[in-house]
Amino acid sequence: MGAKDTSGNTENVWGGGNEPMGASYGKLMMWFFIVSDALTFTGFLAAYGFSRFKFINNWPIADEVFTHFPFMHGKEMPMYYVAFMTFILIFSSVTMVLAVDAGHQMKQKKVAIYMLLTIVGGLIFVGSQAWEWKNFIKGEYGAIETKGGSIIQFVDGNGKRVKLEDFAVRLPEEREQLTRSRGKWFMDEPTLPSYSVAEVQAGFKAHPDYLVRTEVIYRDTAEDRANKTLQPGLNHNKHREILNRAESEKMVANAGKVVEGANLEHNEYGSKLFADFFFFITGFHGFHVFSGVVINFIIFLNVVLGTYEKRRTYEMVEKVGLYWHFVDLVWVFVFTFFYLV
Repeated sequence: MGAKDTSGNTENVWGGGNEPMGASYGKLMMWFFIVSDALTFTGFLAAYGFSRFKFINNWPIADEVFTHFPFMHGKEMPMYYVAFMTFILIFSSVTMVLAVDAGHQMKQKKVAIYMLLTIVGGLIFVGSQAWEWKNFIKGEYGAIETKGGSIIQFVDGNGKRVKLEDFAVRLPEEREQLTRSRGKWFMDEPTLPSYSVAEVQAGFKAHPDYLVRTEVIYRDTAEDRANKTLQPGLNHNKHREILNRAESEKMVANAGKVVEGANLEHNEYGSKLFADFFFFITGFHGFHVFSGVVINFIIFLNVVLGTYEKRRTYEMVEKVGLYWHFVDLVWVFVFTFFYLV
């Protein structure tokens, strides 16, 4: 912009160095996309927060859900693998910074190396998320959903979780899965669980030392210690209520179905809303990461082919870097609000 002074000379009205809107069209469009996408994620996390606050008493405890670690079967390592995934994604953000910096210095080889490391980090994260989904869907202990819709889990006399397979018995009964060809009005049903309700009830009756713990969560306060049965052996300040034997038998007698793992209809860990939000929020973020990996790979090929070297600018690397940093930042919020809080 320019303006004429009283002497007729043209002078630059903006005298503060680079113009504030001097960014290229591509960068501006990327920033517009990031802002709009950030608002979308904000809405999702806000809905998650409201739902969790409303159903706080039966919301699953993350330390009890995400306990798996590859090649460490049978050992509970709460949140360790999620922390590893977070580290990998943040590290990939560092390599992206180095790739952008190398592009400013017109160092093609370094840009290619750092872009490749970023792609590898993204693939590890997406693969880890798929592995986490598999464990979440499959479940580990199993539970019973009562006819009223409550989830009850089983513990031994020491308050330690026990699996359905540890006590359920096999009864001489035949169960047939409902399919469209055999069902009424062409209805079908999901895969049958490993055990029927009757088999779980019979096994529970044969183990008089086993108890039931409900969805009700309370904090370890002086009042709680005076009025509730605390679950021993836990370090966190949230506990589930363990019923006595008589109350446990009543709950088991009211069993409606066996639940193994989690899906959009049932959740052995607690409220099914938790599973809904887990699949939707982490899946939506995982889609962003996978899309970023694909875009990064395309940019990486152009770097190797010397496309940006011929243009004498690596601005495309910088633009895709903005998107990648945004994806990393979103995961920090998802990790904090979904897994830690």
